[in-house]
Amino acid sequence: MDRTQALDGFIVHELDAAVWVRVVRPMPELDTALDAIVEALWREAARRVAAGGAGTLFNGRVFSADRVTPTDITGHVTEFRRIVAQMERPELFGALGLRPLSVCGVLRCADGVPFGRRHPAAIYQPGMWQLPPAGSVDPSAIAADGTVDLAAQMLTELTEELGISRDEVAPPRPLCVVEHPGSHVSDVGVALETALTGAQVLAAHRTHANAEYDPLVIVEFTKLADFVAGAGDLLVPPARVFLHRAGLLP
Repeated sequence: MDRTQALDGFIVHELDAAVWVRVVRPMPELDTALDAIVEALWREAARRVAAGGAGTLFNGRVFSADRVTPTDITGHVTEFRRIVAQMERPELFGALGLRPLSVCGVLRCADGVPFGRRHPAAIYQPGMWQLPPAGSVDPSAIAADGTVDLAAQMLTELTEELGISRDEVAPPRPLCVVEHPGSHVSDVGVALETALTGAQVLAAHRTHANAEYDPLVIVEFTKLADFVAGAGDLLVPPARVFLHRAGLLP
């Protein structure tokens, strides 16, 4: 069996290199009772995140996939508070039906791969190691005709989270989508490659990036398997899939 299919409950969706992502419908209205539940869960999550020192939650807009095929991902733009409510209570998926789409980069540097640890009070996967850059697909990547540019979102995250400019990496290449069985967050793995060394990436991160990760580390290629094994349950599960698909793990 392909190791990428061996994640308990996770769904791996195959993607073509030229997958087309687009908004095809407006955000649905919520009935009064469901909206009240969403609002209460949102307020409690915002209070907890602020108390933990992870900042202030912002009810922005995020692309949610209704349908995922190798050639097309179609969906709508939704509120972040609805996504948070579904994360807090996964059983709300039946009513909300959200599959928030995120991009997750596998950045192959000259001598290793970056990993970043999430804030311990983050709303999703707190304190876990992940592959940066990563982030939700937001309206900045959506054209007037509804077409979603995953590469543009990936490159935006690259600059914000690692401090690296888009002209320092080769064109992004989609790998696959890994859907979480509970939250239904759907991560799009994206392969990235740069001639920068790990030391140069760390320097760019210190100088130009935001504070998304503490710490950010570069794991040498020969030590990747040991790092992944040592991280265990503290490594977000899609990372193993993306490293495998990028040819960095067997």
